[in-house]
Amino acid sequence: MKMVRIPLILALLSLTILAASGPGVHLGLWPFPFGFQLMRWAVYCGLAATAAAGLVLAVPTWRARGAGALLFSLVLGSGVAYLPWHMLQQAKALPPIHDISTDLSDPPAFVAILPLRTNAANPAAYGGSKIAAAQRAAYPDIQPLLLAEPIAKAYARALAAAQHSGWQIVAADQPGGRIEATATTLWFGFKDDVVIRIAPSPGGSRIDLRSVSRVGKSDVGTNANRIRSYLAALRSE
Repeated sequence: MKMVRIPLILALLSLTILAASGPGVHLGLWPFPFGFQLMRWAVYCGLAATAAAGLVLAVPTWRARGAGALLFSLVLGSGVAYLPWHMLQQAKALPPIHDISTDLSDPPAFVAILPLRTNAANPAAYGGSKIAAAQRAAYPDIQPLLLAEPIAKAYARALAAAQHSGWQIVAADQPGGRIEATATTLWFGFKDDVVIRIAPSPGGSRIDLRSVSRVGKSDVGTNANRIRSYLAALRSE
C-alpha cells in the first residue's frame, strides 16, 4: 500500500506547489522570481509523480492494491507538469517584449501613471524601432480602431469599456483625449499599465491603445491579448 501512496503524495505536493506559486506573489509573500522557481519545482514534482505512478502500475501486485489512486496520480501529476511547461513554450514562441501599442510610430504616452512606475523594473518610455519590429512580426493584428463617431461619443465608449474591463482608472482626461489605467494579472498579480488615446480622424475618431508591463522581460502575450479583448469589446458595443 505504501508504494501506491508515494505517487499520490508526489502528485498532491506538485499541485500544492503550483497553486502557491502565483497567489504567493500576488499576496506579497515572496518575489516573482521565487514564484517562477516554485512553478519549476511543481513541474519536477509532477513528473516524478507521473513516473512513480507508471512504475507502480507496471507491477501487477502493486497495481491491484490501488489502480484508481495510481491513475489519479498519473493524470494529476502529468497535468500539473504540463501547465507550466505549456506556459514556457508560449514564452519561447513569442518575442521577449512587454510593451505593445496599436501605434508603433507614435505610441500613446503615459502621464498620470508615471509616478506609479517610479520603482518599476521596465521603463515607461517606448523602446523604439527594435520593439516595433518585433511586435509587427508577432502581432500584426494589433491595429488602431476607427470609429464613425465624434470624439465625445468615442471617448465615452472608450472609458466605459476600460471600466468594464476591471482596470483601475488612474486618469480620465476627456479634453486631452486620454485615459490611463492599471490592470492586475490574475495569477501573479502583476501590474500592467494601459494608456488609451482618442483622437479625431477623417469620418470620426481613432482609438489607440498601449499596454506595458512593469516587470518581466517577456509578457507571454498578455499585453497583446489585453488590447485585443479591449478593442473587441469596443467593436461589439
